[in-house]
Amino acid sequence: MMVRTAIPAHSAAAPMISVIGLYKSFGEKKVLNGITLEVMRGESLALVGGSGAGKSVFIKHLIGLLQPDEGHVVVDGVDLTLASPEAVLQLRKHFGMSFQEGALFDSMTVFDNIAFPIRRHTTKNAEKVAERVRRCLELVRLPGIEDRSPAELSGGMRRRVGFARAIALEPEILLFDEPTTGLDPINTAAIGMVINQLRENLDVTVVTITHDMSLANRIADRIAMIRRGQILTVDTPEEFGRSENWFVRAFLDGKVPEDEEDEK
Repeated sequence: MMVRTAIPAHSAAAPMISVIGLYKSFGEKKVLNGITLEVMRGESLALVGGSGAGKSVFIKHLIGLLQPDEGHVVVDGVDLTLASPEAVLQLRKHFGMSFQEGALFDSMTVFDNIAFPIRRHTTKNAEKVAERVRRCLELVRLPGIEDRSPAELSGGMRRRVGFARAIALEPEILLFDEPTTGLDPINTAAIGMVINQLRENLDVTVVTITHDMSLANRIADRIAMIRRGQILTVDTPEEFGRSENWFVRAFLDGKVPEDEEDEK
């Protein structure tokens, strides 16, 4: 049985998120293979990589949905791998997550979708809930659509309503999972603009999983590439674009197959 040791408490200069030697397997399949990565407070980090590289499994560890086989995930000084289930649940409220394609409740109006976490996790009265919903829609540049159903919205609008729900509880960390999948270039640019404006208007740290390099370049302070469950490189968008690593170059050129071969 593995014995975990405590990680020192955070200081003002400590990262918002520290991932240290993270391993995770499902049966014989090794998904995360010793990831170490830091995300600084207020930073926007884009995590890129091919299908099956481990991105989604990685992000589930950040919010305590999965426990690692080995290693640590420290969020704002709290080690999730050592914390009680109650402490993990409490910390999870500091996250806002927007899933692929918005993941809205189709049976609810836009208003009720955004109000759902507010009603569930706070004691705000109806007036305060409505005020917060209106503010969240303003922040994602969709004022006045409270009474619409998700079926009436375009793909890009659904994503932004998902963003509005993600910020409803005023989180400290925002996680975006493939926010531009299936969108055209105009909507992709709009999503990037909204993410940047959320950073400007809110005191948040942002982690975005994406295959879309145009989005990563638009929103990220740094880009981390994950390959076969390991972090291959972490660079500024400018440095990433100039990388001479063969795999990064192939990824940028769209030439990396899902069942990639090792470098010869």
